Amino acid sequence: MEFVKEFAIFLFKNNIIKFGNFTLSSGKKSSYYIDLRLVPSFPHQFRKMIKNLQKLIIEKIGLDNFDSLVSIPTGGLIIGSALAIETVKPLIYVRNKPKDHGTTKSIEGKISSDMQVMMIDDIATTGTSVLNGIKQLKAEGLSISNACVIINRLEGADKILNSVGITLHQLTDILEITEILFQEKLIGEDILEKIKKQVSQNQAS
Repeated sequence: MEFVKEFAIFLFKNNIIKFGNFTLSSGKKSSYYIDLRLVPSFPHQFRKMIKNLQKLIIEKIGLDNFDSLVSIPTGGLIIGSALAIETVKPLIYVRNKPKDHGTTKSIEGKISSDMQVMMIDDIATTGTSVLNGIKQLKAEGLSISNACVIINRLEGADKILNSVGITLHQLTDILEITEILFQEKLIGEDILEKIKKQVSQNQAS
């Protein structure tokens, strides 16, 4: 896919993906780090990313098959907002925890109990943040059967979401990105092997 190749090179050349030794917010160690929050600083690439996400949703899910987009702040919300404008779809979002002031709501936006929603997030790792959001949506009587991410880290999100009846769709994943970067001679075989090892360890655990 032409976009994925261009996107992978763009991520690498702008330090949005970095290889080395990192500690993730979960406390896990990782041989790479991706910060998609940098992408909106490059409006042309940001728009291309959103348009390709829109194309994926049209092809794999269909715009008529859900009523509203739902995202998780903050990474997913920026992507969800841009996507809502392109698809002319309503947008709601799920807070990590309810507000402790005002309406004390955990879901922001207009909802109704029979709504079918589709989750948008930036990166899928273990799927726990998406799962947490899904629980809150279901508690309000909303239905969800699809989630879309830009990059899948291949660390079990597919499996955990599948177990609750959610299909995970992705624009690309960490293996595809690193294989492209290796083919383009932007990274060495040592990095590619490290990533493959990390993915297989996480999928086995």
